[in-house]
Amino acid sequence: MAKSFPKGFLWGGAVAANQCEGAYNEEGKGLSTQDIAPKGIMGPITEDPTEDNMKLIGIDFYHRYKEDVKLFAEMGFKTFRTSIAWSRIFPNGDDKEPNEKGLQFYDDLFDECLKYGIKPLVTISHYETPLALSKNYDGWVNRKLIGFFENYVRTIFARYKDKVKYWLTFNEINSVLHQPYMSGGIFTDKEKLTKQDLYQAIHHELVAGALAVKIGHEMIPDAKFGCMILGVPNYPLTPNPSDVLEAMKQDRENLYFADVHVRGAYPKYMNRYFKDNNIKIYMEPGDEEILKNTVDFVSFSYYMSSCATADSEKKKAGNGAGNIISGISNPYLEASDWGWQIDPQGLRYILNLLYDRYQKPLFIVENGLGAVDELVTDENEDKTVIDDYRIKYLNDHLVQVGEAIEDGVEVMGYTTWGCIDLISASTAELRKRYGFIYVDRNDDGTGTLERYKKKSFYWYKEVISTNGKSLV
Repeated sequence: MAKSFPKGFLWGGAVAANQCEGAYNEEGKGLSTQDIAPKGIMGPITEDPTEDNMKLIGIDFYHRYKEDVKLFAEMGFKTFRTSIAWSRIFPNGDDKEPNEKGLQFYDDLFDECLKYGIKPLVTISHYETPLALSKNYDGWVNRKLIGFFENYVRTIFARYKDKVKYWLTFNEINSVLHQPYMSGGIFTDKEKLTKQDLYQAIHHELVAGALAVKIGHEMIPDAKFGCMILGVPNYPLTPNPSDVLEAMKQDRENLYFADVHVRGAYPKYMNRYFKDNNIKIYMEPGDEEILKNTVDFVSFSYYMSSCATADSEKKKAGNGAGNIISGISNPYLEASDWGWQIDPQGLRYILNLLYDRYQKPLFIVENGLGAVDELVTDENEDKTVIDDYRIKYLNDHLVQVGEAIEDGVEVMGYTTWGCIDLISASTAELRKRYGFIYVDRNDDGTGTLERYKKKSFYWYKEVISTNGKSLV
């Protein structure tokens, strides 16, 4: 029997501007780091955008958002998570004046959401640093980005303060450890980037995130501001104490970003890591004071769990696929078409872990199943996808969210990832589909871009209308 979800629970879906909007060079938009990564984070970057890059058109959300938001409203969305493309507002990132047409687009998008009673949940920076900041400043390695980010933040807060009441600073901020170009706009080759420069860049992002929270609380006092991390709980592969300590170490590596944003200071355990790796974080006067501006809630993505071991041979033999962070495969779990292990109970576990650690409201802002969907014609001659596998995945995860709420965890809401099919961040392909809405576009660029409701569309509509009581 499904557990009850709290009144006012924010049901919805999530996308990112760079994976759905398209219109990469329209109405004054500048290039972002994504526009020269035609194969996603798994492939090389190019000097110029090419038509081989699926993200340049995406699913044409930029021109079709009214149609899509109407479909979200039909499902009953209470919230819609999207991001603002920084280079749509400041084409080079360091411009003095914003691009009015870019600002107007998001005005129109948020108005369309609010028309249906859908509350926008907006990520300020979602894997799309303006390319000029990446090339000219080496991204967040350069402290000047704090000032550019502050200018951007003040601009969008002033513009949308009456329309957006839920904000996230950086998407999966801890992913910069593994994908410095995509996550931090760092142009230096990953293999040549020193740990010193990487952790200095992280410091700049942490200061910028806390500064955004400070400015937000001042400019939009009735809004809530959260951090966003990539959530991958680490289980010890065995009861061997060395494996248990390795799991603790890996959890700390991922969670120290949230530790800073929630507690307002660097955790003590990082002192040893910095000492062991000859890292010295250079702080400007006032940095420690800025970091004290803590978030109102913690949001995270959850797709899978991972196992940790101190055994170097098992590490070599047991690596599994994953969402940026991958670890040792768990012998007790099945995997998706892309090798991501499916662990619904891991979501209950990480919700409890984070709530025990922070005592702050939690928001699951990404969770979903990427799969190869087959478009078929049903008995009414309508095109659809019979995606029972997606329904099962989401049902099983939401049941565990209900269990966590019963455990006493304060959960604000749940937005499924890719509520409409979009371009993959990791591989820039469309055949890895997440949505409740099928978009007729293929990896070779063919397709009509028409939208079709999948079976899961109607399933999620019922989940929302019953506030989770329809879950089994």
